[in-house]
Amino acid sequence: MRHQALSPTRLLLSLVLALVILPLALLAPGTAAAAEVLQVRSASLLQVGDSNRSYGVALACVAVEAGQADAATQWLRERAPRGTRVNLRPVGQRDGVLLARVRTLADRHHPALDLGEALVAQGLAQPLAGADLQACASR
Repeated sequence: MRHQALSPTRLLLSLVLALVILPLALLAPGTAAAAEVLQVRSASLLQVGDSNRSYGVALACVAVEAGQADAATQWLRERAPRGTRVNLRPVGQRDGVLLARVRTLADRHHPALDLGEALVAQGLAQPLAGADLQACASR
């Protein structure tokens, strides 16, 4: 079997495919697996897992006052029960716990929902004073 050298045009096209199009396809929405809620641990802390690990995720950008903690925990358990698929937008970490904006994925029963923003809208939390405005901005 005889091998032919690639023409410069074919070589360039192959490089474009490998360096540009393939990574874009891998990053396209819908190709990444979402994490899922394993447990609502408190008013602002979820146990989240993906295909091979589990970790705590604190809701970023919001603060829940002690008097609202039970109601906020119950609301989260209703809106993000075990198995709810979520996307995480990390904004940092605190004491080894991931701080992230947590957004549920839409399903046939509920629209997509940013859990922190929804807690604020329900009157169960307040925007966190001194939070990074860029990280906490709605997108």
